[in-house]
Amino acid sequence: MGLLEGKTALVTGGGSGIGLASAVRLAAEGAHVFITGRRMTELDAAVKVIGSAATAVIGDISNLADLDRLYETIRSRGRGLDVLFANASVAEFMTLEQVTEEHFDTLFGINARGTLFTVQKALPLLNDGASVILNGSTNVDVGAEAFGVYAATKAATRSFARTWANELKGRGIRVNTITPGPTDTPGLSGLAPDPEQATGLRQQLATQVPLGRLGRPEEIAAAVAFLASEQSSFITGSSLYVDGGLNQI
Repeated sequence: MGLLEGKTALVTGGGSGIGLASAVRLAAEGAHVFITGRRMTELDAAVKVIGSAATAVIGDISNLADLDRLYETIRSRGRGLDVLFANASVAEFMTLEQVTEEHFDTLFGINARGTLFTVQKALPLLNDGASVILNGSTNVDVGAEAFGVYAATKAATRSFARTWANELKGRGIRVNTITPGPTDTPGLSGLAPDPEQATGLRQQLATQVPLGRLGRPEEIAAAVAFLASEQSSFITGSSLYVDGGLNQI
């Protein structure tokens, strides 16, 4: 029997990368997993990988009507929600001099505003004792150049986790942040303008990690499964670093 047998989970941004790996792992642990994202082709491919334990709902977490439609689909299943992994986020390099209104609004609109309303609108469906996991970033701590706005959105996410853990403790709902280091995902490669520069970026980031390599999405997913399960029943308000030692050594 898996760690999440009979549970219901939602993974936003579940069509690729860490989100997909986490959806696969949660389903393997026995959960029925709802996944959402902005690209139906990715979601369809993800459902094929996960199988009958997955339900895909297309949508953008920055669009409140899309969130309402997502939660109505989950509500119609009649089992509430036991695990929410608010994973969906976007990243883009831009220095202080380069920051535009569009850049700021897009990143805060998805990473901060979208995360907030993803969790808020889930509240009526969350079963007592549920686990909420927010997607953080080691960039909150390191001050990486050209990542100022992105890091600021993740600092907001970290703050949300602490506050919500306190606000939801009466229902036994735990709220934690998963904080991945550089992870080999399509999103990471997408930060570079071409494949050659993407390779260079991955190599550069790997040299900064004490373990000498990038993380694998499956490694982050294992930590997500831990926070989702009763194995982490005495952990709330925390940030679990899965970063190869990047921010620890």
